[in-house]
Amino acid sequence: MKTYISILRGINLGGHNTIKMDNLRRLLSQNGLNNVETYIQSGNDVYQYKNIETKKLDTLIKENIFQEFGFEVPVITLTIEELKTVAKNNPFPNNKMKDPSFFHVTFLADKPQLEYLEKIKDINYQPDEFVILDKAVYLYCPEGYGNTKLSNKFLENKLKVTATTRNWKTTNELIVIADKINDKR
Repeated sequence: MKTYISILRGINLGGHNTIKMDNLRRLLSQNGLNNVETYIQSGNDVYQYKNIETKKLDTLIKENIFQEFGFEVPVITLTIEELKTVAKNNPFPNNKMKDPSFFHVTFLADKPQLEYLEKIKDINYQPDEFVILDKAVYLYCPEGYGNTKLSNKFLENKLKVTATTRNWKTTNELIVIADKINDKR
């Protein structure tokens, strides 16, 4: 069994696409995922499953949510190792002048094509900062994520890939939960 983290976008926001976490855990467990844990109400799922491509897990979860709840949600799945690499590669914690409560990670479903990266790399979005590495966009939004231009929608439009964002605290808490589940093996 391998430990995975699936991040769902757009559930339980403003009364739309509502899924109770106990119902989501039940649904995922009924479909073969083991030791399912959720974190907060925004669709952060940690579980174990056989060794499989993460894209197949994305599809499995999307299809099951659609069948059970009647709406589609984007899903991005990472292995525990991939999530730890994302956290380790965040360039902002090295700068002690930056407040970690303003760090976010936008997870991308695919690595953006170079032509799209080139179009946004030199644009200035001050006071916000971003760094794109592989399938992660590291954000520093000192006026709050709710005030940044670097939203999921913006990044999806510019990079032409599905995206979902989590704050730094949530990203690190998912690693803690994944480590606990991983220890159950």
